[in-house]
Amino acid sequence: PALHTGPPDGGWGWMIVASCFLVTICTRAVTRCISIFFVEFQAYFGQDYARTAWIHSIVDCATMLCAPLGSLISNHVSCQVGIMLGGLLASTGLILSSFATSLEHLYLSLGVLTGLGFALCYSPAIAMVGKYFNKRKALAYGVAMSGSGIGTFILAPVVQLLIEQFSWHGALLILGGFVLNLCVCGALMRPIALKEDCKTAPEFLDQDHVPEAQKQDLKRMSICSPLIKMCSHECLCYCSWKEYDFLLMPSFMVLSVSVLFMAYGCSPLFVYLVPYALNVGVSHHQAAFLMSILGVIDIIGNITFGWLTDRRCLKKHRHFCYLFAVGMDGLCCLFLPILQNFPLLVPFSFTFGYFDGAYVTLIPVVTADVVGTSSLSAALGVVYFLHAIPYLVSPPIAGWLVDTTGTYTASFLLCGFSMIFSSMLLCFARLAKKINRTHLQSLTNDTGTKQHIWTNGAIAYSVTAEFDQKDVEFLAADTNSSSNR
Repeated sequence: PALHTGPPDGGWGWMIVASCFLVTICTRAVTRCISIFFVEFQAYFGQDYARTAWIHSIVDCATMLCAPLGSLISNHVSCQVGIMLGGLLASTGLILSSFATSLEHLYLSLGVLTGLGFALCYSPAIAMVGKYFNKRKALAYGVAMSGSGIGTFILAPVVQLLIEQFSWHGALLILGGFVLNLCVCGALMRPIALKEDCKTAPEFLDQDHVPEAQKQDLKRMSICSPLIKMCSHECLCYCSWKEYDFLLMPSFMVLSVSVLFMAYGCSPLFVYLVPYALNVGVSHHQAAFLMSILGVIDIIGNITFGWLTDRRCLKKHRHFCYLFAVGMDGLCCLFLPILQNFPLLVPFSFTFGYFDGAYVTLIPVVTADVVGTSSLSAALGVVYFLHAIPYLVSPPIAGWLVDTTGTYTASFLLCGFSMIFSSMLLCFARLAKKINRTHLQSLTNDTGTKQHIWTNGAIAYSVTAEFDQKDVEFLAADTNSSSNR
């Protein structure tokens, strides 16, 4: 690809946004709609909540756990190859799931295989948007990530209709064909080379034992270039470390811990919203409609929060916008157990969906602000990898609490407190960083050293305290007399 001085903020970038939009429909929206199969799987296989919830958990876990693999293939082979391969794997998993005869079969086909396919598509597609946009990055991500909400809004009633017409076997088979559109998205992901990506390994190049011809080759190579396989093993190790040196950044560490608690809190709701609605007397179509509402409001949250945080007044406060959205979703979960009918669940879907769309949009934006664009693909792989364990364990834990207590109250309260803690952790870390910076600035102003080089260039004075006017005049006279001599 041609070398660009910076992200073009348009052009083919909007096609990348459209492709990422469809990728999020085929991955995240399809994953959310698996919750509509929950009651069908439970009735067909005669299993409890906890065992059935493992299906959704394994899909989400595999998607996030293998996200670094998707980034690795994207960086060292091709984003196009990775997404197309992921589309084939995900479609194969859904098609094989339609012939399932046990929950264990679904764990492997719908959980592991489909989740692995989604992983190869999701993080590389999101990282590509960050490569093409800078000034309008949040808006571009808002449009791209809104595919999750639009897909949920459209697919939720469609999947319910497919289940009624063709049973869950036929519905999974049709979804398998739909997910093949990921291959089309992969073909549209045209790579782009940015100047900031073209970094070399200076310490490696300075070594005497490296042949001069190899040095010249390395100077022409980007750290993330597919040609990296031509390097020696030593350079490969150095370059691989340079890709992941952001892992030692304190800001990224705090963000990572915050993501763990956020992921634990958000996952069970998408699994248990429909079963909870059915449990309180809501009809099947109304329960599916709640997911549709959540999906369409999710779109509004994606786009409006993306647009707002691109404004000059909020651009510097993206972290606080992110933690505010996460905290509001946590509050929604705390109030959910007292909502016992459809008219009360509708406002919940509106509120939770809006702020869910808001923070999902800001995850890649905040990550890019912390690590920079050149490390965005690898960093997103790590961030989504951190979603894996919470996504794996939280739905079964919530299901175990439902089986044990007989109500959903404990499950939803645990989710709410987890998301609020995630928000507070990030908030306190940002405030502590700001207070520390202010304290250092005040110390510098009070006791810092100021260097003054006088006009004759011969004498430099170091001023460590404030002088009165007479002292300044004396120093100036002394300097002039020295110059005359």
